[in-house]
Formats: sequence, C-alpha cells, structure tokens
Amino acid sequence: MAVIPYTDAEVKLLARLMRAEAEGDGQLGMLLVGNVGVNRVKADCLDFKDIRSINQMVYQQPGGFEAVQKSYFYQPAREVDIRLAKRVIQGERFHPAENALWFFRPSGDCPAQWYNQWNTGRYKSHCFFAPTVTDCPTVY
Repeated sequence: MAVIPYTDAEVKLLARLMRAEAEGDGQLGMLLVGNVGVNRVKADCLDFKDIRSINQMVYQQPGGFEAVQKSYFYQPAREVDIRLAKRVIQGERFHPAENALWFFRPSGDCPAQWYNQWNTGRYKSHCFFAPTVTDCPTVY
C-alpha cells in the first residue's frame, strides 16, 4: 500500500529526480534520495508544511532540489528508475534515509549537523540529515 498519494506521472517525476540526484551512487543511492522525497511529502513540519504531493515536493521553491535546474533531470524516466520510485512510494525505507528530510554532497566529511538537523549517516557521496521525532513526528 502506498504511503503517499501519487499519479503515474508523479511516479515518473520521482524516478527522474532519483536518477538525476544520485545515479552515480547506484540503485541504493537512488532509493535513499527517494526516501527523502517521500518523507518530504509525508512531513507536516519544518520546511514541508505545505508539501502534499510528489509534484510539489520536486519543484518546491525555495528549498527544492538542484537537479531540476539541470537538463539531465528532464530526460524520460527509464523502467528501472520507475521500479525504484514505486518501491519507496510503497514504503520501503533504507538506512540512513529512513527518516531523513535532507541530503547533500559535501566536499569532505559529513558534518554532525546541517541547518540544525542531525546527520544520520553517509552513503557514498551523500550525507543524510533527519529532524528529531519531536520536531517532525510524521516522518517516523
């Protein structure tokens, strides 16, 4: 059962985002980015109080994703990317992004905090950050 609402077009949109943000980190890296996206739709807290759809999440301004500014993001979703997007929409969660709302690619080590959010771990090139359960219980 899906954990967030979606349309077929939004599955493809999420798939494109996952590929554009993390294809270099492999399928698990893409699934982690998908977890962050799904968490942002689920969240009713912090920067995500008005985000209720995949479309709103992907194109959120300010605070959205850099990938939407790159031409690679606008290429059609591949079947493998769509399958990965469906997995996170159906609720599959992966460490360190199970509850994460943010990620970024640092030039060095992951900081302990990023904009007052705690580091939950690193996977290849990306560091992931989650709010506390008190600050955002809907992602837990």
